[in-house]
Amino acid sequence: MRSSPVAVAFLDKAPSGVEKWDAGAVPSGCTFWRYAMDGETFYTEAGDHYNCAVGSYTHGIPLPPERAKELEETVGFMVSSGYIEIKEVPGIPVLPAPPKVVAYGPVGGTPFAADVVLVSGPPAAVMLLYEASLRAGAGNAMAATMGRPGCAALPAAKSLGMAVLSFGCRGNRTFVGLPEHEMYFVVPANKWSAVSESLRVILRANEAMGAHYDGKKQHFPILRQ
Repeated sequence: MRSSPVAVAFLDKAPSGVEKWDAGAVPSGCTFWRYAMDGETFYTEAGDHYNCAVGSYTHGIPLPPERAKELEETVGFMVSSGYIEIKEVPGIPVLPAPPKVVAYGPVGGTPFAADVVLVSGPPAAVMLLYEASLRAGAGNAMAATMGRPGCAALPAAKSLGMAVLSFGCRGNRTFVGLPEHEMYFVVPANKWSAVSESLRVILRANEAMGAHYDGKKQHFPILRQ
């Protein structure tokens, strides 16, 4: 993995011992992911998310009256440009209640109880996490898969109580800097420990299966060309 798994918490008050974000305005809520991936721990308030109308929407954060029209304008632009169809909007996962603060930090080093754990990585690595989530009872074979908006994967995992795969989205890849060859995997935080433990078994199993398949491959000359 290129970056640390990130713990994200939707809270009613600022967590004790955690500094408020003070590095300046950002263009989207998912921008905060990149700093947590680099090891920073902090919390944000509702106003820190206002610059992304769609991200505020998925997190259940209402825009202030003077900016309320920005959501309609943004969605209107997305529809007119062909990026989405209006019929897709009702199906976008949204947090059921607006958090007072959203906290971020690397897994294992945060003093707050997380709601979800966000991981980015190449498909081969995400495949292993997916398999571990199945073994841990944190996912199912027909795992929920999110595309746009990428931030909706967080409320989706929290609401479903199951792991969610996410391809990210154009805005997310722009503001987070997610490489083209990576994607996301989001796990309910209360199942992260079980997924981590199951991953040990899955890694050994994949090594065994890899050796088995490599041996089988030798019997087919066409694969040696």
